[in-house]
Amino acid sequence: MPADVHPVTPDGRYFVVRGRLWRRADPSLSEDRRTTLVAELMQARRAVGVALRKADKAALAEPRAGVDRAKVALGERGPVWWDDGTPDLNRRMVANTPYAEWFENGANDQG
Repeated sequence: MPADVHPVTPDGRYFVVRGRLWRRADPSLSEDRRTTLVAELMQARRAVGVALRKADKAALAEPRAGVDRAKVALGERGPVWWDDGTPDLNRRMVANTPYAEWFENGANDQG
């Protein structure tokens, strides 16, 4: 599903899916770097799926670590990519954040 089908917070830090905030990738990444990291993320996710289908718990650790490494490198996890001191609200329900009014005033009609 394209990212543009979900509402993006006015500051560009999060998109909203089913009322929950999800941190977006660092916009300062070059397109080449972002493309490489997304490819690594998808490869790791496929490996997680293979391990899950095989019910091989021992084989899950490395691909899950790969997913985490890619998401941290993209800026979707780990240290925030902004520098104004605003706390990370990743995975929080938008209704319980400073974005609640924005979301209720029409942003939720987008996604």
